[in-house]
Amino acid sequence: MKTMVAVKHLTSPATIPRLPACLSVLSYNVLLPNSQDGWWNYKSYLPPLAPPDEYISTWEYRKSLLRERIGLIDADVVCLQEVSPLSFEEDFKFMTENLGYDGVELFRKGRFRPATFWKKDRVELISPAQHKDRTMLTTFRLVGSNDEANHDNWHVLNCHFQAGKNGGRRVRQCDEGVTAAYKLAKKLKEKNPEDLKLIVCGDFNGGNESGAVEYLEKGIVDQDFIEDGEQVSSKAKKIPLSAPLIDAICIDREDNNPVPPTLVVPELISMMIDQGSIETAYIEPQFSQQVIQRLSRIYNRFAKESPGMQMTKADVERWLTIINGRVGRGSEFRNAAKYMGWKEPPTDPEEKKEDRPPIVIPDGSILTFTDFVAVYLDELRQGKFWGIAWDLAKLDEPLDVKKVFEARYDRMYCSASIQPTAVLDTISTEPCPNKLEPSDHLPVCASFQVRK
Repeated sequence: MKTMVAVKHLTSPATIPRLPACLSVLSYNVLLPNSQDGWWNYKSYLPPLAPPDEYISTWEYRKSLLRERIGLIDADVVCLQEVSPLSFEEDFKFMTENLGYDGVELFRKGRFRPATFWKKDRVELISPAQHKDRTMLTTFRLVGSNDEANHDNWHVLNCHFQAGKNGGRRVRQCDEGVTAAYKLAKKLKEKNPEDLKLIVCGDFNGGNESGAVEYLEKGIVDQDFIEDGEQVSSKAKKIPLSAPLIDAICIDREDNNPVPPTLVVPELISMMIDQGSIETAYIEPQFSQQVIQRLSRIYNRFAKESPGMQMTKADVERWLTIINGRVGRGSEFRNAAKYMGWKEPPTDPEEKKEDRPPIVIPDGSILTFTDFVAVYLDELRQGKFWGIAWDLAKLDEPLDVKKVFEARYDRMYCSASIQPTAVLDTISTEPCPNKLEPSDHLPVCASFQVRK
C-alpha cells in the first residue's frame, strides 16, 4: 500500500525523526525477569555464559542497554511489555530521571505487565487509562504548537496478548481493546469515532497465522478461521471502525528492505520434539530421541554411585544446584519433589501462601529415570524450550543448535485516518538476548501524522 507521504525507513541505532503535528511511538517487550522477579534469566542465553560474561544477563547490565536505546530513539510515547510490579518504580526510574518520561501508567494486575510512558512536554493525557485483558489504552493530545492536528485525540493501545495455544483469547483481547478505543472516541464526542486516530502495538505472541492479526488487517475474523488447529471465534468478530488497520512497519518497503523479525532466538523445537508430534506440540509433545539419549546419560552420571543406579535425594540436590544455583527454587525442584513423594498438606483458605509449609524432597526417596524425563516433559509443555536447552548444555550434553528461529511477534498498526511518516527497524543476526540485545524481543517504532 502506498501512502500520500513517503515513509522514511531507518535502522537502529538512530533517533526517530520529530516532525510538527506527528506522534512517535516505541513498543518494546523488555523481558521479565527485571531486578527482583525471577532468578532464571541467565537461562535465556545460549550457550551458557562463561563466568567472565555472566554479568551480561544481570538486570543492571540489561537496564543500561535499555536506557541507551530508548534514550537514543527518543519517541514521544513508549509502550513496554513484561515489566514486574514488584520492582517497577526502581527498575524504570531511569525513564523519568534520565530520559524525561514524566508521564507513566502501569497496568493494574498480573505478573507480566504493560506500562506506557510519555513526555508531558510533547503529549497530554486527556482521559484516564483503560485497563482491559492484557491491553491498556491511553489517549493523548499533542502539545507545543498551534497546528490544527494538535486538537485531535490520539489513542494508543499497548498490548501483550496471551501466549501459547490461546488464539481465541488473543482475538478477544484485540477486539476488546480496539472496541474500548472506539467507545472512548464516542464518549469524547469525536467527530467521526469510526475514523479515530488509533495506534495498536505490542507483543502479539503470534505472526501472520494469528487470528488477532487477521482481525486487524482484514477487519474481521470469522468462525472459519483456524489457529493452532482450533477455531478462534464461534461467530464473526468485526472491527468497529470504518476500515481495517494498517501494518505501519510494512508500508513503502522496497524489495531489498524486507520487514525484519522481532523475535530472533535459537531454533530448538525441531531438535527437541519428536518429529511425529511437531504439529501437535502444544497438546502432548514428546521428546526426540536425541534429547532422551542426553537425559539418559545425564541421569546415569548422577545415579552411578547410588544403589540400584537410581537418583537419590543427594543426587537430585546436586543436579538442582547445577541447573538452578541452589535447591528449593524452580519448577524442576517442585515437580521432582512431587514425583519423589512430597504431598501438599491440606490448606486453610484463609492461610497466607508464605505461611504454608515449604516443599521438601522426602528423605530416603528416589527419582526414577521415567520421572526425571517427566520433570523435563513438564518444562516442555510449559514452552520452556530455552530452559531445557540451557540445562542440557550446562550438564555437558548440549544440543547442536545451528538454526535461528525468526518471527514477527511485535507489531504496530495504525487506523486509516493516520499514516506513518518514519519507521525504525532494529535488526539482530544473532540469537537474542545477547551482549548487545537485553531482551529476546526487538523493539518496533514509528512516527505518525494525520492523513490529509
